[in-house]
Amino acid sequence: MSRLRVAVVGGGRNAEHEVSLASAAAVVAALDPDRYRPVPLTIGRDGCWYDPTDHRASAPIGFPAALDLLQRVDVVIPAVHGRHGEDGSLAALCELVGVPYAGSGVAAGAVGLDKHATKLLAAAAGVATAPGEVLERTTAESRIRSFDGGPVVVKPVSAGSSVGVSAAATAQEFASALTTAFAVDERVLIEPYVSAREIDVAVLRRADGQVIIPPPLEIVVDGVFDYETKYGGEARFIVPAPLENGEQAALERAALLAYDAIGCAGIARLDFFVTPDGVLLNEINTTPGFTPHSQVPRMFAAAGVGYPALVDLVITEALASHPAVSNAGRR
Repeated sequence: MSRLRVAVVGGGRNAEHEVSLASAAAVVAALDPDRYRPVPLTIGRDGCWYDPTDHRASAPIGFPAALDLLQRVDVVIPAVHGRHGEDGSLAALCELVGVPYAGSGVAAGAVGLDKHATKLLAAAAGVATAPGEVLERTTAESRIRSFDGGPVVVKPVSAGSSVGVSAAATAQEFASALTTAFAVDERVLIEPYVSAREIDVAVLRRADGQVIIPPPLEIVVDGVFDYETKYGGEARFIVPAPLENGEQAALERAALLAYDAIGCAGIARLDFFVTPDGVLLNEINTTPGFTPHSQVPRMFAAAGVGYPALVDLVITEALASHPAVSNAGRR
């Protein structure tokens, strides 16, 4: 039986480039060589497409060549986190090419990366969220002058991997936090600091409608879960998260409501605060980090699904979710 050709796209023209490279490399390494033929592709920081298996030169292969490769594979696993990838861009490319792909579609990717839009849709579906204020660069100076103390958390509206996130309690810290966030995005979200447990929930809705929610994961960290804490080894992950009676059910219910409100497909990770008054949705990740040490694979491992099996599941569901797509005209 011929091997399935699996394109894995990593990198990206955004601040999450390195994280995306790690996710893509892990997926490629986990592909069973007897069943799959990996076709790795990298989007450089400059936006050019590269073939990372071509060691003869570092020159880009060009978008037409990358498009030709995508047209000749059986399925695509987009592993580009953040803008120009997770935001629906890669899903749109796969839709235009007519190739099955893993994960959420164009609309869900775009909404999911926009933290403010996510809050609005989640709230409309009955999921509580932390209050937030959107600030644009043109009004930043006046907002700094009116800052009446914190603590608050400042984050880019459209970015993941905790890039550009920082806390502020004074006007000076607030100004610095805005500078950091505006270096990543043109819009910034300001939220009151929530002193609560941080719990992640993974949701996978299969093509047949079956929903899989592995044990939730708790993030234990001193302060804000920013980029340095997330990838510097300072955070501690506990899975299964120790939860009181009813807390896990409340988390799963809120996660599924938000997942469906955004219109997600495949695997998504939903991040929550658990407070004495209930659960609050923090954000959603439609293309979550995907190394064996990332939160989602850890949660599935706790459910008995190891990393290679999880990659198999992702591919199986991508193919099942796009049954009308034929490779006949693309080979």
